Amino acid sequence: MAIAEQNPDALTSAPPRMQSAGWVLASLSLATLLSSLGTSIASVGLPSLMQNFGATFQAVQWVVLAYLLAITTLIVSAGRLADMFGRRPLLLAGIALFTSASVLCGLAPTLWLLIAARAVQGLGAALMMALTLAFVAETVTKDRIGGAMGLLGAMSAIGTTLGPSLGGLLITGFGWRAIFLVNVPLGVLTFALAWRALPARNKTARLDRGTFDVVGTALLALTLAAYALAMTLGRGNFGTLNIGLLIAAGTGVFLFAAAQARVKNPLIRLASFRDLQLSASLAMSLVVATVMMATLVVAPFYLSRGLGLDAAMVGAVLSTGPLVSTLSALVAGRLTDRFGAHRMMVAGLLSLTTGTFLLSLAVTRFGIAGYVVAITVTCIGYALFQTSNNAAVMTGVDAGQRGVVSGLLNLSRNLGLITGASLMGAIFAVASAEGHEGIGLLSSEAAARGMQVTFQTATVLALAALFLALLSARATGRAESRAS
Repeated sequence: MAIAEQNPDALTSAPPRMQSAGWVLASLSLATLLSSLGTSIASVGLPSLMQNFGATFQAVQWVVLAYLLAITTLIVSAGRLADMFGRRPLLLAGIALFTSASVLCGLAPTLWLLIAARAVQGLGAALMMALTLAFVAETVTKDRIGGAMGLLGAMSAIGTTLGPSLGGLLITGFGWRAIFLVNVPLGVLTFALAWRALPARNKTARLDRGTFDVVGTALLALTLAAYALAMTLGRGNFGTLNIGLLIAAGTGVFLFAAAQARVKNPLIRLASFRDLQLSASLAMSLVVATVMMATLVVAPFYLSRGLGLDAAMVGAVLSTGPLVSTLSALVAGRLTDRFGAHRMMVAGLLSLTTGTFLLSLAVTRFGIAGYVVAITVTCIGYALFQTSNNAAVMTGVDAGQRGVVSGLLNLSRNLGLITGASLMGAIFAVASAEGHEGIGLLSSEAAARGMQVTFQTATVLALAALFLALLSARATGRAESRAS
């Protein structure tokens, strides 16, 4: 990877000996691994936490929710702060905060102190997630940015895949505290490498020093928290509380938009959404994440009930998707650099749509092979879309807005995952539970029927994302023709 010499934000006074994009990408990759590992590794520890603290599932689930809520509500604000005060110090602060909070999590004497520490850990993860994409756009030349985005995507997939298995081993050997303390040496290594490798801001480069939008930040955080809680509380069973939270979130959207229109230095410039490419990319990211969540929520029921696999086989087959995503992300980066982000975005969504359609067939007579082929096609498409979409957005954004836009990209993905977990789970439950006493008593036919309906819905959503990609590519082509 080569450093973009013409970039005013490129390094000039970085610490010595490591001023190369290779070392920068190594530090950013470790930061990406940390944040994704923090998301996935805690879930496997919930049964142990229930036993050790004598708590209910509803209480210990906040160990996961606090982390996700902190990321979701603060990631855009983290990007804005970095645009104002510099990305290097904010990213280093995020790594340090995540690592320190990991120590607190591992030493927490009570459940509620653990939950509070997880929220702080989520703030550190929000800073890391918001700034890794921005740093890639700042330090890597445009003809190599796809490969860099692919590497970050692969590291994210590795962290997500590694979390449950590593967490299970650590709990078995050392107890639940080890799943948090394992982040400490990795965090120290990431901080040391980032300190030496990350480029310092050029002293002549301009920062967006406007005042920080406190009101907008508070409104956005409350709005996102209300939506996330509406989608997660009740485990898919919508009640009065969920509806009330959705109404609060909808009201918050209007209040936030009104506040942004009135302040001189808004958290998010609403005019930026007039850019069709940015708006379409954020919408596609949300929709695709919603679709992909179905593979995590629905597939285990189909494999266990529909195909009759035992727990060990279910876990082995489910590992196919993350493995394909990891390997495909690296190849996707090279393809994006060679053929262009928009072409690969369309190609990725075509593959994703094909894969979800194959999954919607849910033909149990094809057994494991039928599922593996379909999920492979789906995950190849996802990796290709994610890499090319991130590359397209981050190469087209102004330097002073990279932090915010990076935060918005991650936010759209997180909201999609939250929405997918609730929406796809509800669709599967309704479609498969007809005539049955509950989802835990599913027959093979009911599981297959639920799989079919869920992924028919996913295919429609994937087609909508493909339509947006074609519109965006057409608009970009017209703009380039007028410019030439």
